[in-house]
Amino acid sequence: MRKTYPLRPEGKHPDRVLDAVKHDIRKYMKRERRDPLPEGADFWDFDCRFGPDKDSAEVLHVGALIAALDTLAQSGAATCYVELLAKPGHRQRRPAGAVAEAGASGTDAA
Repeated sequence: MRKTYPLRPEGKHPDRVLDAVKHDIRKYMKRERRDPLPEGADFWDFDCRFGPDKDSAEVLHVGALIAALDTLAQSGAATCYVELLAKPGHRQRRPAGAVAEAGASGTDAA
């Protein structure tokens, strides 16, 4: 998906427009994740670029996309450019020490 969204259209409340843009992005990601995975892939990953326009769009982690969209909308930008391209992802094993540390810090003794 490569799309430029208007954030301040005439006659519409900017908060509702922002909600609609977020919904459209999430809907696209859900639809792409429903596609069957290729052989050897573990999940669908996304290459993401985001910015006020296509020329100034920067690479961004897909998890930070909604926060970046909120920040751009609060700054008063008139448009935003979103580029999301699905690609097969492969899980990587954690080192043995990282698993033990994650388990120990996740519990809280009461």
